[in-house]
Amino acid sequence: MSTAGQVIRCKAAVAWEAGKPLSIEDVDVAPPQKDEVRIKILFTSLCHTDVYYWECKIFVCTWWNLIRIVESVGEGVTDIKPGDHVLPIFTGECKECRHCLSEESNNMCDLLRINCDRGVMLADGKTRFSINGKPIYHFVGTSTFSQYTVVHVGQVAKINPNAPLDKVCPISCGICTGFGATVNVAKPRKGQTVAIFGLGAVGLAAAEGARICGASRIIAVDLNPRRFEEAKKFGITEFVNPKDYDKPVQEVQKNEICAYASSNFRVGVFVCLWVCQRLMMHSRLIQ
Repeated sequence: MSTAGQVIRCKAAVAWEAGKPLSIEDVDVAPPQKDEVRIKILFTSLCHTDVYYWECKIFVCTWWNLIRIVESVGEGVTDIKPGDHVLPIFTGECKECRHCLSEESNNMCDLLRINCDRGVMLADGKTRFSINGKPIYHFVGTSTFSQYTVVHVGQVAKINPNAPLDKVCPISCGICTGFGATVNVAKPRKGQTVAIFGLGAVGLAAAEGARICGASRIIAVDLNPRRFEEAKKFGITEFVNPKDYDKPVQEVQKNEICAYASSNFRVGVFVCLWVCQRLMMHSRLIQ
């Protein structure tokens, strides 16, 4: 039976307060409006930095990864149809603004760049989630800890339906971030040396991007030596552990790393406390 155009009741994890355990609730998910799609969530995974959102301690540009199937589409949606397999894009593309039309800044869409303060949909300034008529706010445009969610069409990317759904979740977060930063922004040339700070998912993806670009030396800097051996599979050729030195890592960087590195990627966290404070002003948040 088709559910298009109808309200769907399903389970969702709701953050009622910062730092408090998520609560599994029955929520109503309204049909998609203009330029929106409603999606059934099949798999989702947690990025560690999402915990910082939940704790309301710091703000970082990341989101929950997921894989989903389109259930229905709203008015004006032509390039996505019911049944399509899609990944989220937490900072989407309207395909019309100056940034979307630029090869250098197309991740800075004027309409769909990350806005954790909004919590509502663009079409009408309302949420698509509710509990007994009480609005429940969206989270960075995705809200994937729900069996169904509604997102702007510019925040989904269609993928090959044969892709293994339980394995492709990270592509929408750390992998595209690190790989894209290397291949599309830094663009190291063949034979150059690249330094990468941090060997999490983003750092490993950056290393893979540097390898594909033809970098001859890819130097990794990380505090966890257990990551080093596995990182070789992604193109890392050398390792620096700051714990092995009796001087600050920036001095090691200056004297031993950056003397050789043409590009470097600092995969870390940038603190913006005020954004977090405003984020949790929208309590009743579906994660």
